[in-house]
Amino acid sequence: MKDNIDKYKTILKQNEGELFKDKNSKFYGYAYPVDNENTVKRYLEELKKKHHTAKHWCYAYQIGTEQIIFRANDDGEPNNSAGMPIFGQIQSFSLTNILVVVVRYFGGVKLGVSGLINAYKTSAQLALTSATIIEKTINKSLQLKFEYKNLSKVLRLLKENNVEISKQVLEMDCLLEISVRKSNYQQLVTLFENFYGVETLEL
Repeated sequence: MKDNIDKYKTILKQNEGELFKDKNSKFYGYAYPVDNENTVKRYLEELKKKHHTAKHWCYAYQIGTEQIIFRANDDGEPNNSAGMPIFGQIQSFSLTNILVVVVRYFGGVKLGVSGLINAYKTSAQLALTSATIIEKTINKSLQLKFEYKNLSKVLRLLKENNVEISKQVLEMDCLLEISVRKSNYQQLVTLFENFYGVETLEL
């Protein structure tokens, strides 16, 4: 059960320009790892500059692991013929923290709603199939405060539990910020609270 509650899948890096053609229309599928809506806007602006003569820039994104933000945008195509088929592929691949954009160059022949749904779905699928999908853990941040004399003991505990240090201030009073896998969080807090002289603070 532990493996299911604190893992998620996303893509390693930006994946560019998978091409799908249908009746002279060209569809370019792009996938980007994102963790906020400002990054989504930036990638969309970049694509619109790159493909400034295109007709449509349809997209969908999902951000978050526990509180999910998502959006699907048809960008002028008939309702639910572009954004939702793209979003459906994000769901199908079980991904989050991802933006998928399909850029369309109209070829002069209308595809109809069913043709559009297929084209946008296939373009998104191609972009995600050729992307490198990775699994990440959901982590929580914790601050540890303790006297310098306890530093070696604290570091040993962290090493034994495979915990990464995000920030550190090593003076008379030491401050460490650590990143802890969600499923191990409470166990680690209890461990340090039982360690005399170490204060814990959830960030």
